[in-house]
Amino acid sequence: MSDASNSRMLDMYLEEAEAPLFLSGFFQSPPKNFHNTEKVEIDVIREDEAVAVPIQDLTTGPRHNESTLYTNKAFTPPVLWEQGAITAFDMMARQPGQDPFQDPNFGANATLEAFRIYRRLERKLHRTVEMMASQVLQTGELTLLDSSGVAVYTLDFQPRTAHMHTVSTTWAADGSAGAPLTDIAALADIVRTNGKKQPKTLIFGATAMTRFLANATVRALLDKQVLNLGALAPTSRGEGATSYGRITIGQYQYELWLYDGAYKHPQTGVLTKYVDADNVIMLSDGARLDLTFGGIPSFIRPDQRVLPFLPPRLSDGGRGIDLTTNAWVTPDGTRLMVSAGTRPLTIPTAIDTFARLNVTA
Repeated sequence: MSDASNSRMLDMYLEEAEAPLFLSGFFQSPPKNFHNTEKVEIDVIREDEAVAVPIQDLTTGPRHNESTLYTNKAFTPPVLWEQGAITAFDMMARQPGQDPFQDPNFGANATLEAFRIYRRLERKLHRTVEMMASQVLQTGELTLLDSSGVAVYTLDFQPRTAHMHTVSTTWAADGSAGAPLTDIAALADIVRTNGKKQPKTLIFGATAMTRFLANATVRALLDKQVLNLGALAPTSRGEGATSYGRITIGQYQYELWLYDGAYKHPQTGVLTKYVDADNVIMLSDGARLDLTFGGIPSFIRPDQRVLPFLPPRLSDGGRGIDLTTNAWVTPDGTRLMVSAGTRPLTIPTAIDTFARLNVTA
């Protein structure tokens, strides 16, 4: 019942939890990385840095080279599949932002709510892909847990032990101990030797960045290079990622990043950083990392009566996302069901071209 007062309905406010794609953005998704197969395979050819050796004279003939050898690696992606329900009864109620004195339009309300659910499911899937990228770059393994803490998917890419390194002396919080420049230079030599690529990017967890900038040797280098904190001019690059400029350590120049993005842990519910606070990720220039997506098989397209413009699959390599969508009405006609799924896999194809440094011994 209305009273004598009056009011104005302002625009709806929708608070969305963003799904950052910073780490997964280092993984490529060309058209060939989208598939409908059960597994994905990669043939890997490795070459060392041999040089041609002269022969004594032309009578000896050319030196012999073996034919190209390769190894084959096959992986089965995990299945991510989410759904939501919209009831006809709920569509009678006023929807967020609507005039309370207008009759409800069931179809329009259901369509709006369906796409809100799709956006929510898309962000959930994005966060899982970002979490997978973070695990690969920091451990070389994938372990996806359910709400009970059970590992429902595991995959070990078997990185070299030397690439997952912990410092021998902790980088002190006050900068009085530890050797950040030496530790980074030593790890870079390992990556360059094994991966045949030049290290270019350093991604810091929050504590690692604080300890790095507090170190006296680092600060002296920054002053020497006229790169004091003011000149570094940190700038935000997407949710949770901040660029700190560049620094030269040894023979390599690095782009410095602080990544503070986080996700809700599926078991504990605790907000968890994608990059561990004490970790530094080192990436190489031009290193190949693959993000692949498999479709969710279905016999029929989404029900065009309820969502007439919904395609069965939404793929965007530039955004690093691929969704198999569906929509259907329950037999009694009272519920609209929508689902979105994908089978992503973050593959460290050039596995020797990156490394992780833990800064606490």
